[in-house]
Amino acid sequence: MKEFLSALPPKPSPVVEPGQNGNPGEFNVGVIGLDHGHILGMCSGLRDAGAAIVLVFDRDTEKAAAFAKQFGAHIARSEEEVLSAKNIHMIASAAVPCMRGPLGIRAMQAGKDYFVDKTPFTTKAQIAQARAVCRETGRRYFCYFSERLHSEAGVLAGYLIDAGVIGQVLQVDGFGPHRIGDPASRPEWFWKKRESGGILCDIGSHQIEQFLFYTKAVNASVVSARIANYAHPHAPEFEDFGDAMLTADNGATNYYRVDWFTAKGLSSWGDGRTILLGTDGHMELRKFVNLAASGEDKRGEMVLWADEDGEHRICAQGLTGFPFFGQMILDCLCRTERAMTQKHIFTAAELCIACEEKAAVVEGSGILPVYA
Repeated sequence: MKEFLSALPPKPSPVVEPGQNGNPGEFNVGVIGLDHGHILGMCSGLRDAGAAIVLVFDRDTEKAAAFAKQFGAHIARSEEEVLSAKNIHMIASAAVPCMRGPLGIRAMQAGKDYFVDKTPFTTKAQIAQARAVCRETGRRYFCYFSERLHSEAGVLAGYLIDAGVIGQVLQVDGFGPHRIGDPASRPEWFWKKRESGGILCDIGSHQIEQFLFYTKAVNASVVSARIANYAHPHAPEFEDFGDAMLTADNGATNYYRVDWFTAKGLSSWGDGRTILLGTDGHMELRKFVNLAASGEDKRGEMVLWADEDGEHRICAQGLTGFPFFGQMILDCLCRTERAMTQKHIFTAAELCIACEEKAAVVEGSGILPVYA
């Protein structure tokens, strides 16, 4: 293992010269839509890679002011001001999920690349339109699949798989539990399927993207899917549990489960895990917490695997950094596809929606989701 760790790629450093105090740099980002907190992780990753966050607009002026203060951005008076700004290379957004696709269309038509929180779309029609606009404009539509891209355990797992330590990946099991917290703190769109996309489409998007990436699959089909509303009768459209099975075009298989039942006593917002079975070993990622451990052993970002040389356990924290953000910036400037291909993003998004379309409601799950 020492030899492998010594051969890891260097931790990423800024790929462009940053701007100062909200002034333009070599790569400038305008932000529209602060509805989900992931926008902070998205923009922190971009800033660490050298991007300047120069302009922000949100209808909630207090949110916009707090964001502007954190990132040194100027506050725009309208969405159009951000879209039309000539010095901006990319629009970043964590708007309400159903609004993300249409905003991406407007961004690309305005000559900007687009970086959006997961889930990137809530309907297949949005994906079809985005594909067409990508072709017409030559712009890119990126997505923040944070559970792999902004996890050092996720990054290290990719390096290990590329090195062949567990052989060909045959099966990926993904578990994405989340804590719902105080229901009153959640916005109205959170409870509505048309606006959020549903649980398999929203937080399930992380699981599907990882499945495609780690198995090196190009596409997959949905074998089965289920959804339920076990414990939130006040919101009849809400799905608090979902699971699905998929089979990839290369024969790899997948099971994932997502839910809103993280216990109050857990020290993290969710005990997210990924388990990979290979022809020559298996691997587990404990990304956010190492359950019931103490001291440094409790940290997340744990990678455990068994291979022909024995059993291995390592904390990836501080080992890899997050190369996606710099690669994405260079893709925008050089018109390459190193960070993530457009096909991969659109395929993952299509499969998320296909899971929702195929999902059966679990019998006896109480208040059932409502479909229009």
